[in-house]
Amino acid sequence: MTTSFLPPADLARHLDRHRLAGAVATPREANLRNIQGFLDGDQHQHMGVVRTRDWTYDEVFALMRDRVGISPDRSHVEGQDTISAELAVAALERYARVLGEVVAAGGRVLFATGHPAGLFPVYAQLARVARRAGAHVVRVPDGFAFEDGDVRQIEHVVMVEQYGGLRHTHFPGPMSLTLEKLRRDGQNPPDLVVADHGLAGAAGSHGLRTIAIADCNDPGVFVAEAQGQVEVAVPLDDNLPPRLYDPVTAFVLHRAGLEDFV
Repeated sequence: MTTSFLPPADLARHLDRHRLAGAVATPREANLRNIQGFLDGDQHQHMGVVRTRDWTYDEVFALMRDRVGISPDRSHVEGQDTISAELAVAALERYARVLGEVVAAGGRVLFATGHPAGLFPVYAQLARVARRAGAHVVRVPDGFAFEDGDVRQIEHVVMVEQYGGLRHTHFPGPMSLTLEKLRRDGQNPPDLVVADHGLAGAAGSHGLRTIAIADCNDPGVFVAEAQGQVEVAVPLDDNLPPRLYDPVTAFVLHRAGLEDFV
C-alpha cells in the first residue's frame, strides 16, 4: 500500500507522535558522550569524517542544538533528549531537492545503510523509484569481505552481513571498500550517495555528493554537513520500525517530483 503525502505540518506531527522526532528514545547521556567520542576519534563515533578544522566540545554541542534540536540546557545531563520535528522537515525538503535533481539528470546514485533494521526499507523504496524515473542506481559486485562478514547489496542497498544477519555499524570501512571495488571494476563514482552513519561520513570525505539521515547521537554526520562534506543531514531517530518511516519516504518522493514513479 502506498502512503499518502503529508504536508509539512502534518509530517512534523507524525514525527513527534511516533518519536522519530520530539522526545526521542536516545538518552541525553549518549548524546553528550558521543560528542566527546567524536572529538576523541572513537572508532564508533568518528564515522569516517575528516575534520577540516579543530572543533571544540562547545562548538559541536551548539551545532547539535541548532541543526538537530537537542536540549540547549547545559545542566541537563541525563534522561530524555529531543530532535526538532521542524528542523527534520526542513532538512527533508533539502534532501528531496538534491535527490530529485540527480535523478532528473539520470545520475548515478548509490544507496547504503548501517541501520538495516530501520532505514533499509526507506532506501530500497527510494532506489526502486529512482530507477523507474531514469536514474542509474549503482550496482555493486557480489559481496566482498569486511571484518567477520562481508559487504553485500540487497534490493540495491549496500549493507554489512555478519554471522548470517545484517549488521548495524557506524564504521566507514564498508563505504571505502565499496568505492574502491567500483573503481577497480572500472565504474565511475556515484553522482550521489544516499546513506547514514560512517557510510555517509566516508562518502563525504571521499568528495562525493552525499545526503544522510542521522540521529541526535551521531554528531560526526552533522559536523560533516557543517564542513560541506555532507550536503544534507536529516535529524531523525534512525532505528524505529520501518513502517513509521513510510510518511517520510512519501514526503521525500513527493518533494523530489518522483511520486508518479511509485
